[in-house]
Amino acid sequence: MTRRDAALHATLAELAKVRGDPTAAESLALLKKALAGKASHAAAKAADIVAECEIDALAPELVAAFHRFLVQPVRSDPGCAAKAGIANALYRIGAAEVEVYLKGIRHVQLEPVWGGKADTATALRGTCALALVRIHYYDYLSEIADLLADREAPARKMAAQALGYSENAAAVPLLRLKALVGDEDPQVLSECLLAILQIAADGGIEFVARFLDRSEPELAEAAALALGGSRLRAALPALTGWWERTFNPVLRRSALLAIAMLKHDDAIAYLLAHVGESAPIHARDAVQALGLYRHDARLRAQVAAAVERRGDASIQAAFAAAFD
Repeated sequence: MTRRDAALHATLAELAKVRGDPTAAESLALLKKALAGKASHAAAKAADIVAECEIDALAPELVAAFHRFLVQPVRSDPGCAAKAGIANALYRIGAAEVEVYLKGIRHVQLEPVWGGKADTATALRGTCALALVRIHYYDYLSEIADLLADREAPARKMAAQALGYSENAAAVPLLRLKALVGDEDPQVLSECLLAILQIAADGGIEFVARFLDRSEPELAEAAALALGGSRLRAALPALTGWWERTFNPVLRRSALLAIAMLKHDDAIAYLLAHVGESAPIHARDAVQALGLYRHDARLRAQVAAAVERRGDASIQAAFAAAFD
């Protein structure tokens, strides 16, 4: 172990103890030292602690460290962990550091990897999008619109999440356009549809439900998971109707999982009815979906009782797999 590695190891060990009393004078001094140092790993660790404990008194040190790690960023902060951690800490404490967030949402950090280069700043850009929404930056829609067209799928996903977080009706047309244009990553589409449902609630269900009958299975599944993730009671008819008219077994399982994700009594009753009355293949799929509630003792007992009444070995095996 080199002297530098040993020093970093010692610093990280000291920082690990800070969580016991993060606002003590000695702890704050250690956090400040780590943020002011050259070791990006130590700064990232310190930023994580500041975020976790929401120590807003260290905002000036976070800002100074962020700007310092923007200088020769690949060398000073390989992996972009320090800048991403600092931005997250500032976001968590609600710091109105517009300059940091604007630089962060626009920062691209290409680093050499086997066969080419990889962008390590996607998490930073996404976090800064959320931060701009939180501080009500006047032009956050324009900034996040650019991020919604980012080259990296994780950044596009976080852009959609930030728009959903905004709960701003003005973001809905942007999200609808992105959904209709499409994305090579179905998860991005799912996040866009979920954001629409978060903002428009019941009014967005009709639009999202259109994607259930798309010819591309991954798009249909993305829409189903968005409807389920919305937990809107009004989404249940769209999902049950889709289950009834689709014959793709994979999509049928996705439909039942999405119904389970709604976490409403009517949705659970629908799944329990499948367990008790449907053909074994559908009963097994329903049991698998209800496995989402494996830690709910009351519901587990209900499913177990329905399975026992069926007396079907294959359904019993599905229950054991999903709940045990």
